[in-house]
Amino acid sequence: MEQRELKRNLENRHVQLIAIGGTIGTGLFLGSGRAIQLAGPSIILAYLIVGIACFFVMRALGELLLSKAGYQSFTDIAEDYLGPRAAFVTGWTYWFCWIMTAMADVIAVGVYVRYWFDIPQWIPAIACLIILLGLNLLTVKLFGELEFWFALIKVITIVALIGIGVVLLVMGFKTEAGMVSISNLWNHGGLFPNGVSGFLLSFQMVVFAFVGVELVGVSAAETANPKKNIPSAINKIPLRILFFYVGALIVLLCINPWTQLNAAESPFVKTFSLVGIPIAAGIINFVVLTSAASACNSGMFSTSRILFNLSKKNQGPANFVKLNKNHVPSNALMISTLVLTGGALLSKLIPEQAFGIVTTISAICFIWVWGVILICHVRYKKTRPDLQKKSTFKAPFTPFMNYAVLTLFAAILIIMLFAQATRTALLLTPLWFILLFVLYSYRSRKDKDLKFTA
Repeated sequence: MEQRELKRNLENRHVQLIAIGGTIGTGLFLGSGRAIQLAGPSIILAYLIVGIACFFVMRALGELLLSKAGYQSFTDIAEDYLGPRAAFVTGWTYWFCWIMTAMADVIAVGVYVRYWFDIPQWIPAIACLIILLGLNLLTVKLFGELEFWFALIKVITIVALIGIGVVLLVMGFKTEAGMVSISNLWNHGGLFPNGVSGFLLSFQMVVFAFVGVELVGVSAAETANPKKNIPSAINKIPLRILFFYVGALIVLLCINPWTQLNAAESPFVKTFSLVGIPIAAGIINFVVLTSAASACNSGMFSTSRILFNLSKKNQGPANFVKLNKNHVPSNALMISTLVLTGGALLSKLIPEQAFGIVTTISAICFIWVWGVILICHVRYKKTRPDLQKKSTFKAPFTPFMNYAVLTLFAAILIIMLFAQATRTALLLTPLWFILLFVLYSYRSRKDKDLKFTA
């Protein structure tokens, strides 16, 4: 008999590192330079605000996932509390989120490899996809191992940066940019050098920095002990945000006055160069390369599982539900990889505009997904007191915090209208949702006609 269930092969250390990988990504290593130029030192506050919001989204998701046996992702939750239409739109939107994100990352892989080898960037991009596809087809445990090591590289880099920064602060070390001092946070125009507007405009890139934080929810179906591992991974998110984002940014801005950082380059490269590490650029290029590969790997994993679950619920092509002998949704995985290949080609044709548009669309769609999670949790609190009595992982400050975070997300979308870099993507994104609603209506009518004929 053909296997139709995913295998629970992820161990606690895999889930923990998947969660870490979800909270450290391209947005920090590459996007933080642009965000710092917009907001100055107040970028620290922006990361803190969005990080706290994401934590409450994850607490809501955690309680929902553990409230009922059989939930494999938040699309199952959306169907229970908002209906099949919401599940269809949210499931396909989440797939689209990761396709957009992975498109940017696979192109980035090609760019990073060209730092060492003078070859066309599409060659390493395609090679990366083929290698990751082959590894993901083998076993879900191998995905966990890949993310374990990818995340470990990120962690070591940030720990090294923070450790070096603390030593330099204590020494009062002097670099080409000046004295390493905490006063650099406010001595160059104050905490809000570009005013409140610059602070607000930075939120789009900050949101993109946190995309993937909910991946621990997608991996729930393949977790060996979800009741233990999911709460453990989610509850450590605040410490990770404080350390990896807030801590790293404080150190960066103490070593480099924000005015010395270039929006087009990684602030991590600049910092390691300033402190006298001659091979800094090569080291950080390797780190951002593994970070991009990690994000692409996560994208391939999540998109294949989303397609699997959509097909299982008759909301996608039936052949996506097929698993190979290793309990991996091979057809879903291969079709996502094929789409990524086409996206890589498109991104190559418009390299300057593609990354900005793709990351903005990704951020907008992730806001939709996170919003659906919060709304489902509100519905859960209102309609399922029976499940709440058994809950061992209650989300705090509900429903007030749900509404507060939803208000923040709505405000971020409005802010995007006022920035030329994000306005086009914001106005184009509704077309995706219109397409999904039309497709759902078409499928519903088709199903009704088939039932009537039968």
